[in-house]
Amino acid sequence: MTGKKLTCFECGQVNRVPEDKLGAGPKCGTCGAALVSGKAVEVDFATLKTAARNDELPLVVDFWAPWCGPCRMMAPEFSKAAGELKGRARLVKLNTEEHQQAGAAYGIRGIPTMIRFENGTEKKRQSGAMQAGAIVEWVG
Repeated sequence: MTGKKLTCFECGQVNRVPEDKLGAGPKCGTCGAALVSGKAVEVDFATLKTAARNDELPLVVDFWAPWCGPCRMMAPEFSKAAGELKGRARLVKLNTEEHQQAGAAYGIRGIPTMIRFENGTEKKRQSGAMQAGAIVEWVG
């Protein structure tokens, strides 16, 4: 069976979704959670590692912390961008205060920082708050 591998952000299971079904609200075969929701989803470090390694749809991660003013300013913009990119990329947020090992593992030096992963590799990164349109353009 061909298709794109996508990690479920709820249970961590890797699913294979036919490309023609990406826009049709595919669900996890294990837990039934939406795989392509058009929303920015909060993930933990273990789920991020699995998704960054396996996902074949671009995965954009916003590394942030609750005390960071620019992070809080960018949060609604990141959410808007997630809606605009539905079916083309999945956007997730990782709280670097709760998951400090993630910051070290991915070399995060300042927040907010976005990293775009695709097919198991980091494709690009950007630090600093951005507006939704700029995020969409940056994702490509």
